[in-house]
Amino acid sequence: MRGFLVLFAVLCLVFSCKTNSSVTTPVVAKPVSNSDFTLAFGSCNKTTLPNTLWDDIKAEQPDVWVWGGDIIYADTDNMQKLRTMYAAQNAVKGYAALKSSVPVIGTWDDHDYGLNDGGVEFDKKQESKHELLDFLGVPKDSPRRKQEGVYAKHTYHLPNGKSIAILVLDTRYFRTALTPDKETRKRNKPNAYGEGTMLGEQQWIWLEGELAASKADFNVLISSVQLLSNEHGFECWGNFPHEVDRLKQLIANTKANGVIVLSGDRHISEFSKTTILGVNYPLVDFTSSGLTHAYKKFSGEPNPFRVGNVVSVESYGVVQFNATANRVTFVIKGDNGVELGRLEQQY
Repeated sequence: MRGFLVLFAVLCLVFSCKTNSSVTTPVVAKPVSNSDFTLAFGSCNKTTLPNTLWDDIKAEQPDVWVWGGDIIYADTDNMQKLRTMYAAQNAVKGYAALKSSVPVIGTWDDHDYGLNDGGVEFDKKQESKHELLDFLGVPKDSPRRKQEGVYAKHTYHLPNGKSIAILVLDTRYFRTALTPDKETRKRNKPNAYGEGTMLGEQQWIWLEGELAASKADFNVLISSVQLLSNEHGFECWGNFPHEVDRLKQLIANTKANGVIVLSGDRHISEFSKTTILGVNYPLVDFTSSGLTHAYKKFSGEPNPFRVGNVVSVESYGVVQFNATANRVTFVIKGDNGVELGRLEQQY
């Protein structure tokens, strides 16, 4: 009888340990993405420098890759040189792998346009336009080939019946002269109010028509230069303050849903945000710049619209749209997909 009791106690202990073990063993769940659509974008990319980010960008499994400008650093009116540099970018192994499975769209900035800080005055802008469109794979019979400038609209339909409109802007082809700042150490200062244009009247008419007619749940504007940050003295919409006001008023007048700005150019990444009278959501300008080279000596600059910190290492941007919840998550990422900054916004 005593032996039976000992055996019974041992069995109870064994089963008790097994039961406790099954309860306390942690189960690691796989992360679940709440994104209905993922956009990845970046700018400032030299083919002569290593790019360690393409594998990370591909791992995001984006629905589209968007070039924000300065795809190459050509700074030339020689179209053969421009063509050769685009070909070199297409030959980059990591980019080729991304391009094989992800649609690619985008715009240019000054270094792939062909003239540093250049605008309407560049005399090879038509020829340069066709080189960019060739690189982006735009069909030869596309209406975009015949228009002035490289602006365009891309629409993406989501499974739940909602949609995203990406409006690629051209801040080069029509942009008029900047005003050098001879009084401070800054490069430029704002033009006199009402003087000059960023987009040109033809593109403004197009943009107004697209936003007014848009039924999309989100309208993403791709601008090669920053819209909101306006005190650094480099190229930005702030050099044409009346154009900034015109865009804000256009957003309010058209009542377009979820307007977001994605920008590049600066070799830093940051979030900027402001409110617009009559608009029930804030305007976010997400700058992602420095795919192969960043402003690593960055020591600070004023930006009254900044949210969070400036990232001054090589990085790319990820924008995740949750159309069901009307929420957008903006993420700055670096090498190995490390998160460097995040902003979530409800729409």
